[in-house]
Amino acid sequence: MLRLRRYALLTLPLATACIDGGETTAAVTDSPTTVPGTSNPDVTGPGTTTDSPTSTSNGTGTDSGTESTAGPTTDAPPTGTDPTLATTGTVTTENVSVSTTAATDTTGEPPICPEDQIVCDGNTAQVCDGMGGFKSEEACPTACAPDLGCVECVPGESECQGDNVATCNDTGTGFEITDTCDALQGLACDADVGACLGACAGLGLSYIGCDYYPTVTKQYDLYNTAPTDVFAVAVANTSAQMVNITVTRGANMVAASSVAPNAVQILELPWVNELTKGDGPSALVVDGAYRLRTTGPVTVYQYNPLKATTTNDASLLLPVNTWTGNYVVAARGQWTGIPGFYAVTARQDNTTVTLTPSATGKIIAAGGGVAADGTGVVVLNESDVLQVVATASDPTGTIVTADKPVQVIGGHKCTNVPDNVAACDHLEESMFPIETLAKEYVVVPPVQVPNDQLDKAQMVRIIASEANTTLTFNPDQPVAKTLTNAGDFIEIASTTAKFVVSADKKILVAQYMVGQNGGFGTSDPSMLLAVNPLQWRKDYLVHAPTNWVANYVDLIAKTGTSVTVDNVAVASWAPIGNTGYVVGHVKLSNAGDGNHRITADQGVSVAIGGVMDAGSYWYPGGLDLDLIPQ
Repeated sequence: MLRLRRYALLTLPLATACIDGGETTAAVTDSPTTVPGTSNPDVTGPGTTTDSPTSTSNGTGTDSGTESTAGPTTDAPPTGTDPTLATTGTVTTENVSVSTTAATDTTGEPPICPEDQIVCDGNTAQVCDGMGGFKSEEACPTACAPDLGCVECVPGESECQGDNVATCNDTGTGFEITDTCDALQGLACDADVGACLGACAGLGLSYIGCDYYPTVTKQYDLYNTAPTDVFAVAVANTSAQMVNITVTRGANMVAASSVAPNAVQILELPWVNELTKGDGPSALVVDGAYRLRTTGPVTVYQYNPLKATTTNDASLLLPVNTWTGNYVVAARGQWTGIPGFYAVTARQDNTTVTLTPSATGKIIAAGGGVAADGTGVVVLNESDVLQVVATASDPTGTIVTADKPVQVIGGHKCTNVPDNVAACDHLEESMFPIETLAKEYVVVPPVQVPNDQLDKAQMVRIIASEANTTLTFNPDQPVAKTLTNAGDFIEIASTTAKFVVSADKKILVAQYMVGQNGGFGTSDPSMLLAVNPLQWRKDYLVHAPTNWVANYVDLIAKTGTSVTVDNVAVASWAPIGNTGYVVGHVKLSNAGDGNHRITADQGVSVAIGGVMDAGSYWYPGGLDLDLIPQ
């Protein structure tokens, strides 16, 4: 019997089918596959014989075996299968047995693999001759990979090597370490899947994680000395299990603790004087950051300092699995000789960081590999911190890029907001990666204290991540609408306006409370990054230190959203013009441990702020950090 053999495509890159065989005694036409989202029926006239497509209505995936004599037929792939494969059973004629499980081109015929292309039949590497056959075959001693032939391993495959995950390189010549299963995060390498498994594996992209880098930044020198003032982190346990906490700095153990389910643990950490004292110069501090690891998912906030009575702020820290190598900085300019700054922390050794200053950020206290004009290419190792100190300039808008993931914190040692309104206060916030930014933000002010029925004024900066960015506002705001260069920003002067800002390219939005002498109640400046609606969540566990005079949660939601704070429904909302968004403020109780749960039936923005006489903090309660296309 003469057989026509069709080699089914492997579902690997560039694998194709080869055909060999001789004459047949019947004409057979395969129906072409229709890819979802396209229109590609095989229209046949009366009298034309075609293979019937596979029937999927009974879930068997078998050919009905009937012939179609008229009408259009569309070969739709079974759900969950590769749409490039048309499984049409076996058609047998007197002298031909044709296996029709094959890839088809747009004419309905299986393609012939190009000359010299390598395909695999099990562990046999076959070199196509371009005419439907093979030039040669080779039995591979270890493995065969399409387009490569015999290899030591198939690219992309992984295996365990002790506590490490090793992945086969692109050339198939060997394995490279691509991950370490950290026991301090409760992870172990599973040999069956070649991956780290445990509560801290596969956490997704949000503010919840198991690996963080608390980083001390510049603070007014009268308020960064223990025991009067302490640098601290709050670790909030979002899981149902007890979680162990380990804090190291370089090779040194700093703290070990634990946090119960749905509870918070405050850890006081030593100040890093090389980062917090003085007004410069810029510096690279080896092992300048702390590393905080946990055995279960947590959220982490850092307080600089925790219990100060004059100058302070706080940052929501982002776990390392959300870091990228692309950031735009929000900070503020030098005020009466006191500098703004940004700090870059590395997660991996040999991380190359490139600094591109904005138009306003080109006067820098040179040091640590950073030039006086703000440019620099600096190599950091794990836990190293590069703190860039601006002298007579404003580093806002500086673009930070790195070839490996980094953390960027922007802020100011102590500044008035605005410049002529006392008194100065520390600012800091962890920057969101550019990949997570969007083109629309809702901006609202916080409330005053003690009269929380009134709004507290703020200044707002809108920063371009790309050149030629055009802004629109609803309601309109009296500012320029075009940002010419990446890193350019517009600033809205002291205002209590509520609005939506939209752009044709990604933007970063920073908000700054005005000082206590501005006539809007208690507290000096603090800094907040707005969270775009695409990153809003339905569930948050947040922390508000109970030693503050008053703590509030600022909520933004779409009209009609149901929101609860500590299981109590939020009843009071105010519309934001005709935007379809509403804002609410809830005073948080200081009677508990400072942990608070916010839930909603759809995404809601959460910001946490606290005030005292001459002091304040303000930070995002959390967010998703999904990668948003340009």
